[in-house]
Amino acid sequence: MPEPKIKSLYYITHVNNLSSIFQHGILAHEQVVERGLSPTPIYNADIVAHRQHRLAPNGQSLWQYANLYFQPRNPMLYKVLSEINKNNVVILGIKPRILDIKGTFIALGNAAHFVTEIRDAKTGLQIIHRDYWSILNNDWWKTEDGTKRKIMAECLVPKVVPPTEIHSVYVASQEMAERLRQQFSSVEVVVEPHMFFQPRRRAAITTHLSWVDGDMFFSQMQTLTISVNTVGVMGKGLASRAKYQFPDMYVVYQDVCKKKQLTMGKPYLYKREASLDSDLADEPLSLPNLNANKWFLLFPTKTHWKRSSDITGIERGLQWLVDSYQAEGIQSLAVPALGCGLGGLDWREIGPLMCRYLSQMQIQVAIYLPQEQEVPAEFLTRDFLLAA
Repeated sequence: MPEPKIKSLYYITHVNNLSSIFQHGILAHEQVVERGLSPTPIYNADIVAHRQHRLAPNGQSLWQYANLYFQPRNPMLYKVLSEINKNNVVILGIKPRILDIKGTFIALGNAAHFVTEIRDAKTGLQIIHRDYWSILNNDWWKTEDGTKRKIMAECLVPKVVPPTEIHSVYVASQEMAERLRQQFSSVEVVVEPHMFFQPRRRAAITTHLSWVDGDMFFSQMQTLTISVNTVGVMGKGLASRAKYQFPDMYVVYQDVCKKKQLTMGKPYLYKREASLDSDLADEPLSLPNLNANKWFLLFPTKTHWKRSSDITGIERGLQWLVDSYQAEGIQSLAVPALGCGLGGLDWREIGPLMCRYLSQMQIQVAIYLPQEQEVPAEFLTRDFLLAA
């Protein structure tokens, strides 16, 4: 099997730094100091200072290298976006031939971390292709298995990445893209909200209810809904991801199944006592405000994982939710398209059913569209979803 191809590397920076970068290139920290430049920082000063004392195999400080990521959608970017408005952050796409520059190293994870190996480019790339490819192309990470550190693997380029090696500028919004296209007409500007942990698109259905096309696990809602069966098996789909990303939730899920506390028509609310920022951000304790604890609503859509989803049971569960959300303390809610995808239900049936009940709730509710099937625009309109 041929090695997967690296199509780009990435550099995260503040939008205010673009003019300087297109003039001087992406500079190593030491070069920035020597040239007397004053870029707008996006990283915590302690993190930058720590890198000075971390050495490459040739004995040189990381301050002598410009650092690029193989995967920009990583814990460091999550941390940056927790501190800085997303429209002030841009990601530069770098031509992969930068890997051929003499003296380049590969850090097999966050280069500043003491356990991260730093290898020569040839050896490092072999390891990236052999052991890291699935990690770098995943949508999530964990501290426990090391993927939180490994997904921040870096390419360390000595002194400078020339501006000619920049092929694209990625931004979170169309508004920022239009502004930059006027200012930098020679480079492609790409709107890529998913890269910035933002929904690809969204639309309001009512004042409190909306549909969202995106990654529910990065939702800012207080409570995330997980579609489950009642026998304690999380094998595929969103449930499988939740199982591995939040193992404590899986333990609770199995326990309530054994105790018969989770049945069709009666979801179970796991009031998790942990911040999502702690799970997702690099160096989360340095964040000024960790987000509130994230809760999980375990919502049965079928009795057994081998069976198709039970729309009657789903409707009973929605009624329970409408009746119970205030007493349970749910303040905002993200819900997937219940029973769609692996469950076999069609959005044209489940979408209006969910909206009929969820529109009764006086809190912000986001319905996340099924990722397994494309929903035609005609079935996303307010008239269709709220039809009696």
